[in-house]
Amino acid sequence: MRYTLFSFLLLLLACSPQKQYDDSLIFRYNEAAGITSLDPAFSRNQANIWAVNQLFNGLVQMDDDLKVQPCIAKSWEISDSGMTYTFHLRDDVLFHANECFENDEQRRVVAEDFKYSFERLQSTYLAAPGSWVFANVLTFDAPDDSTFVIYMKQPFPPFLGILSMKYCSVVPEEAVNYYGNSFREKPVGTGPFYFKIWAENEKLVLRKNTEYFEKDEAGNSLPYLESVAISFIPDKQSAFLEFIKGNLDLISGIDASYKDELLTHTGELQERYAEGFNLYRQPYLNTEYLAFLVDSSQTIMEGSPILDVRIRQAINYGFDRKKMMRYLRNNIGEPANYGMIPRGLASFDTSRVVGYDYNPEKAKALLAEAGYPNGAGLPPIKLQTNASYLDLCEYIQGEVAGIGIKMEVEVTPPSTLRQSIATSKVPFFRASWIGDYPDGENYLSLFYSENWAPNGPNYTHFKNPVFDSLYQRATAETNDSNRMVLYSKMDSLVMAQAPVVPLYYDQVLRFYPNTVNGLGGNAMNLLDLKRVRKGE
Repeated sequence: MRYTLFSFLLLLLACSPQKQYDDSLIFRYNEAAGITSLDPAFSRNQANIWAVNQLFNGLVQMDDDLKVQPCIAKSWEISDSGMTYTFHLRDDVLFHANECFENDEQRRVVAEDFKYSFERLQSTYLAAPGSWVFANVLTFDAPDDSTFVIYMKQPFPPFLGILSMKYCSVVPEEAVNYYGNSFREKPVGTGPFYFKIWAENEKLVLRKNTEYFEKDEAGNSLPYLESVAISFIPDKQSAFLEFIKGNLDLISGIDASYKDELLTHTGELQERYAEGFNLYRQPYLNTEYLAFLVDSSQTIMEGSPILDVRIRQAINYGFDRKKMMRYLRNNIGEPANYGMIPRGLASFDTSRVVGYDYNPEKAKALLAEAGYPNGAGLPPIKLQTNASYLDLCEYIQGEVAGIGIKMEVEVTPPSTLRQSIATSKVPFFRASWIGDYPDGENYLSLFYSENWAPNGPNYTHFKNPVFDSLYQRATAETNDSNRMVLYSKMDSLVMAQAPVVPLYYDQVLRFYPNTVNGLGGNAMNLLDLKRVRKGE
């Protein structure tokens, strides 16, 4: 007799011993990929960012609508046509009590702490992945304890959003000097929780900061929880079983091993889980796509058919994104029929961008125009991906075969593929871009010629003088409406030249018990636990 996963889950639940403790003040979640550092200067991936967000604060923060809100800075002014940012700091923000301070006590945050933190992030000796965030900054100044000033080299309208990134958290110089390289595992911040213990690849525990400066709308101190416990179960199906048994309070995203168990084909919770669990979903600033290397100077591109824009356009027209989303993604996300800038940016109207829909006849016409009627004479095109996206790539392979394009799919380990992409050793590959900050410029920077990899994120080596001119205009434009018009023109130009094949705009997907309240979220998929409560 073959048991379904659901039957197995029921058996596990029935056999699980009753818990002998009250965990209503502890929030538990799992990080399958592990955490590499708790130093905000190294918060480059979601796992690190989520943990760092509980421990540290910056000048500003993003709300659930991706609007910049005060944090340690209670107010600010932007002057000199966007060249000067002046921040006024709160006087009640304390670093966590720690032995690095005199008498193991806390210390108040002052402007000089931000000057130190930001200059540290820029320093070459640290070699932090977040050093790029201050590329447009000339210098920092702390004229007094409550005033912090940033002087820019040139205006950059998305800069406030960049300052909300965890890279820009404030850290105490005493702790960095005291712990040295161990600061990554013994962090000292100002956040709603403080560091308690970390057994790498086993458990990370954070405790409530009773001196935290933020309060709720009723004047109650935050956070409500007493503790956060993070586990590191590498197998996602095992973590899912722990979630069903009540040992975890959150599952983020969806894995193929339990996708159909948890969700219907239309992307809703299966009826058997609807009563005890909640599903939270919203647009995510993540665009999944295929990319072409369009640099004819590269040896590996000699004679490659993908240097012909018509072949790239034909692939864009040659598969049904809606069907792909329904049958392979359970409608998690939205078909990318527009450009590279995702739908999660509320300020950007994607409908202005001319993208691609499913049009096999148009695809065949483009092939014929390129000299390959029905694909005759067209050499096979190799697409490289990692195992997690094999099903999507094989679907596209099957779809474009119908219009005469022979596509070979090769699976490569993620680290190897990333290195090959960065060094321009792969002609055609699957990729994704998760927004670093909520502005369309972040996605369009992938196509600016000054950002050619390996010195920037332009992995396709796309180069277009009209695009570059528009990009330079947009990054200096302080009027939001005018900037959005320029973004639309740039995104449409990229789509016309087709160095990429947008697949879908992703969604934030979170599953949690109906006893968890206050677990919001935004399109950056940031985990904020300071307003979370647990109860019946």
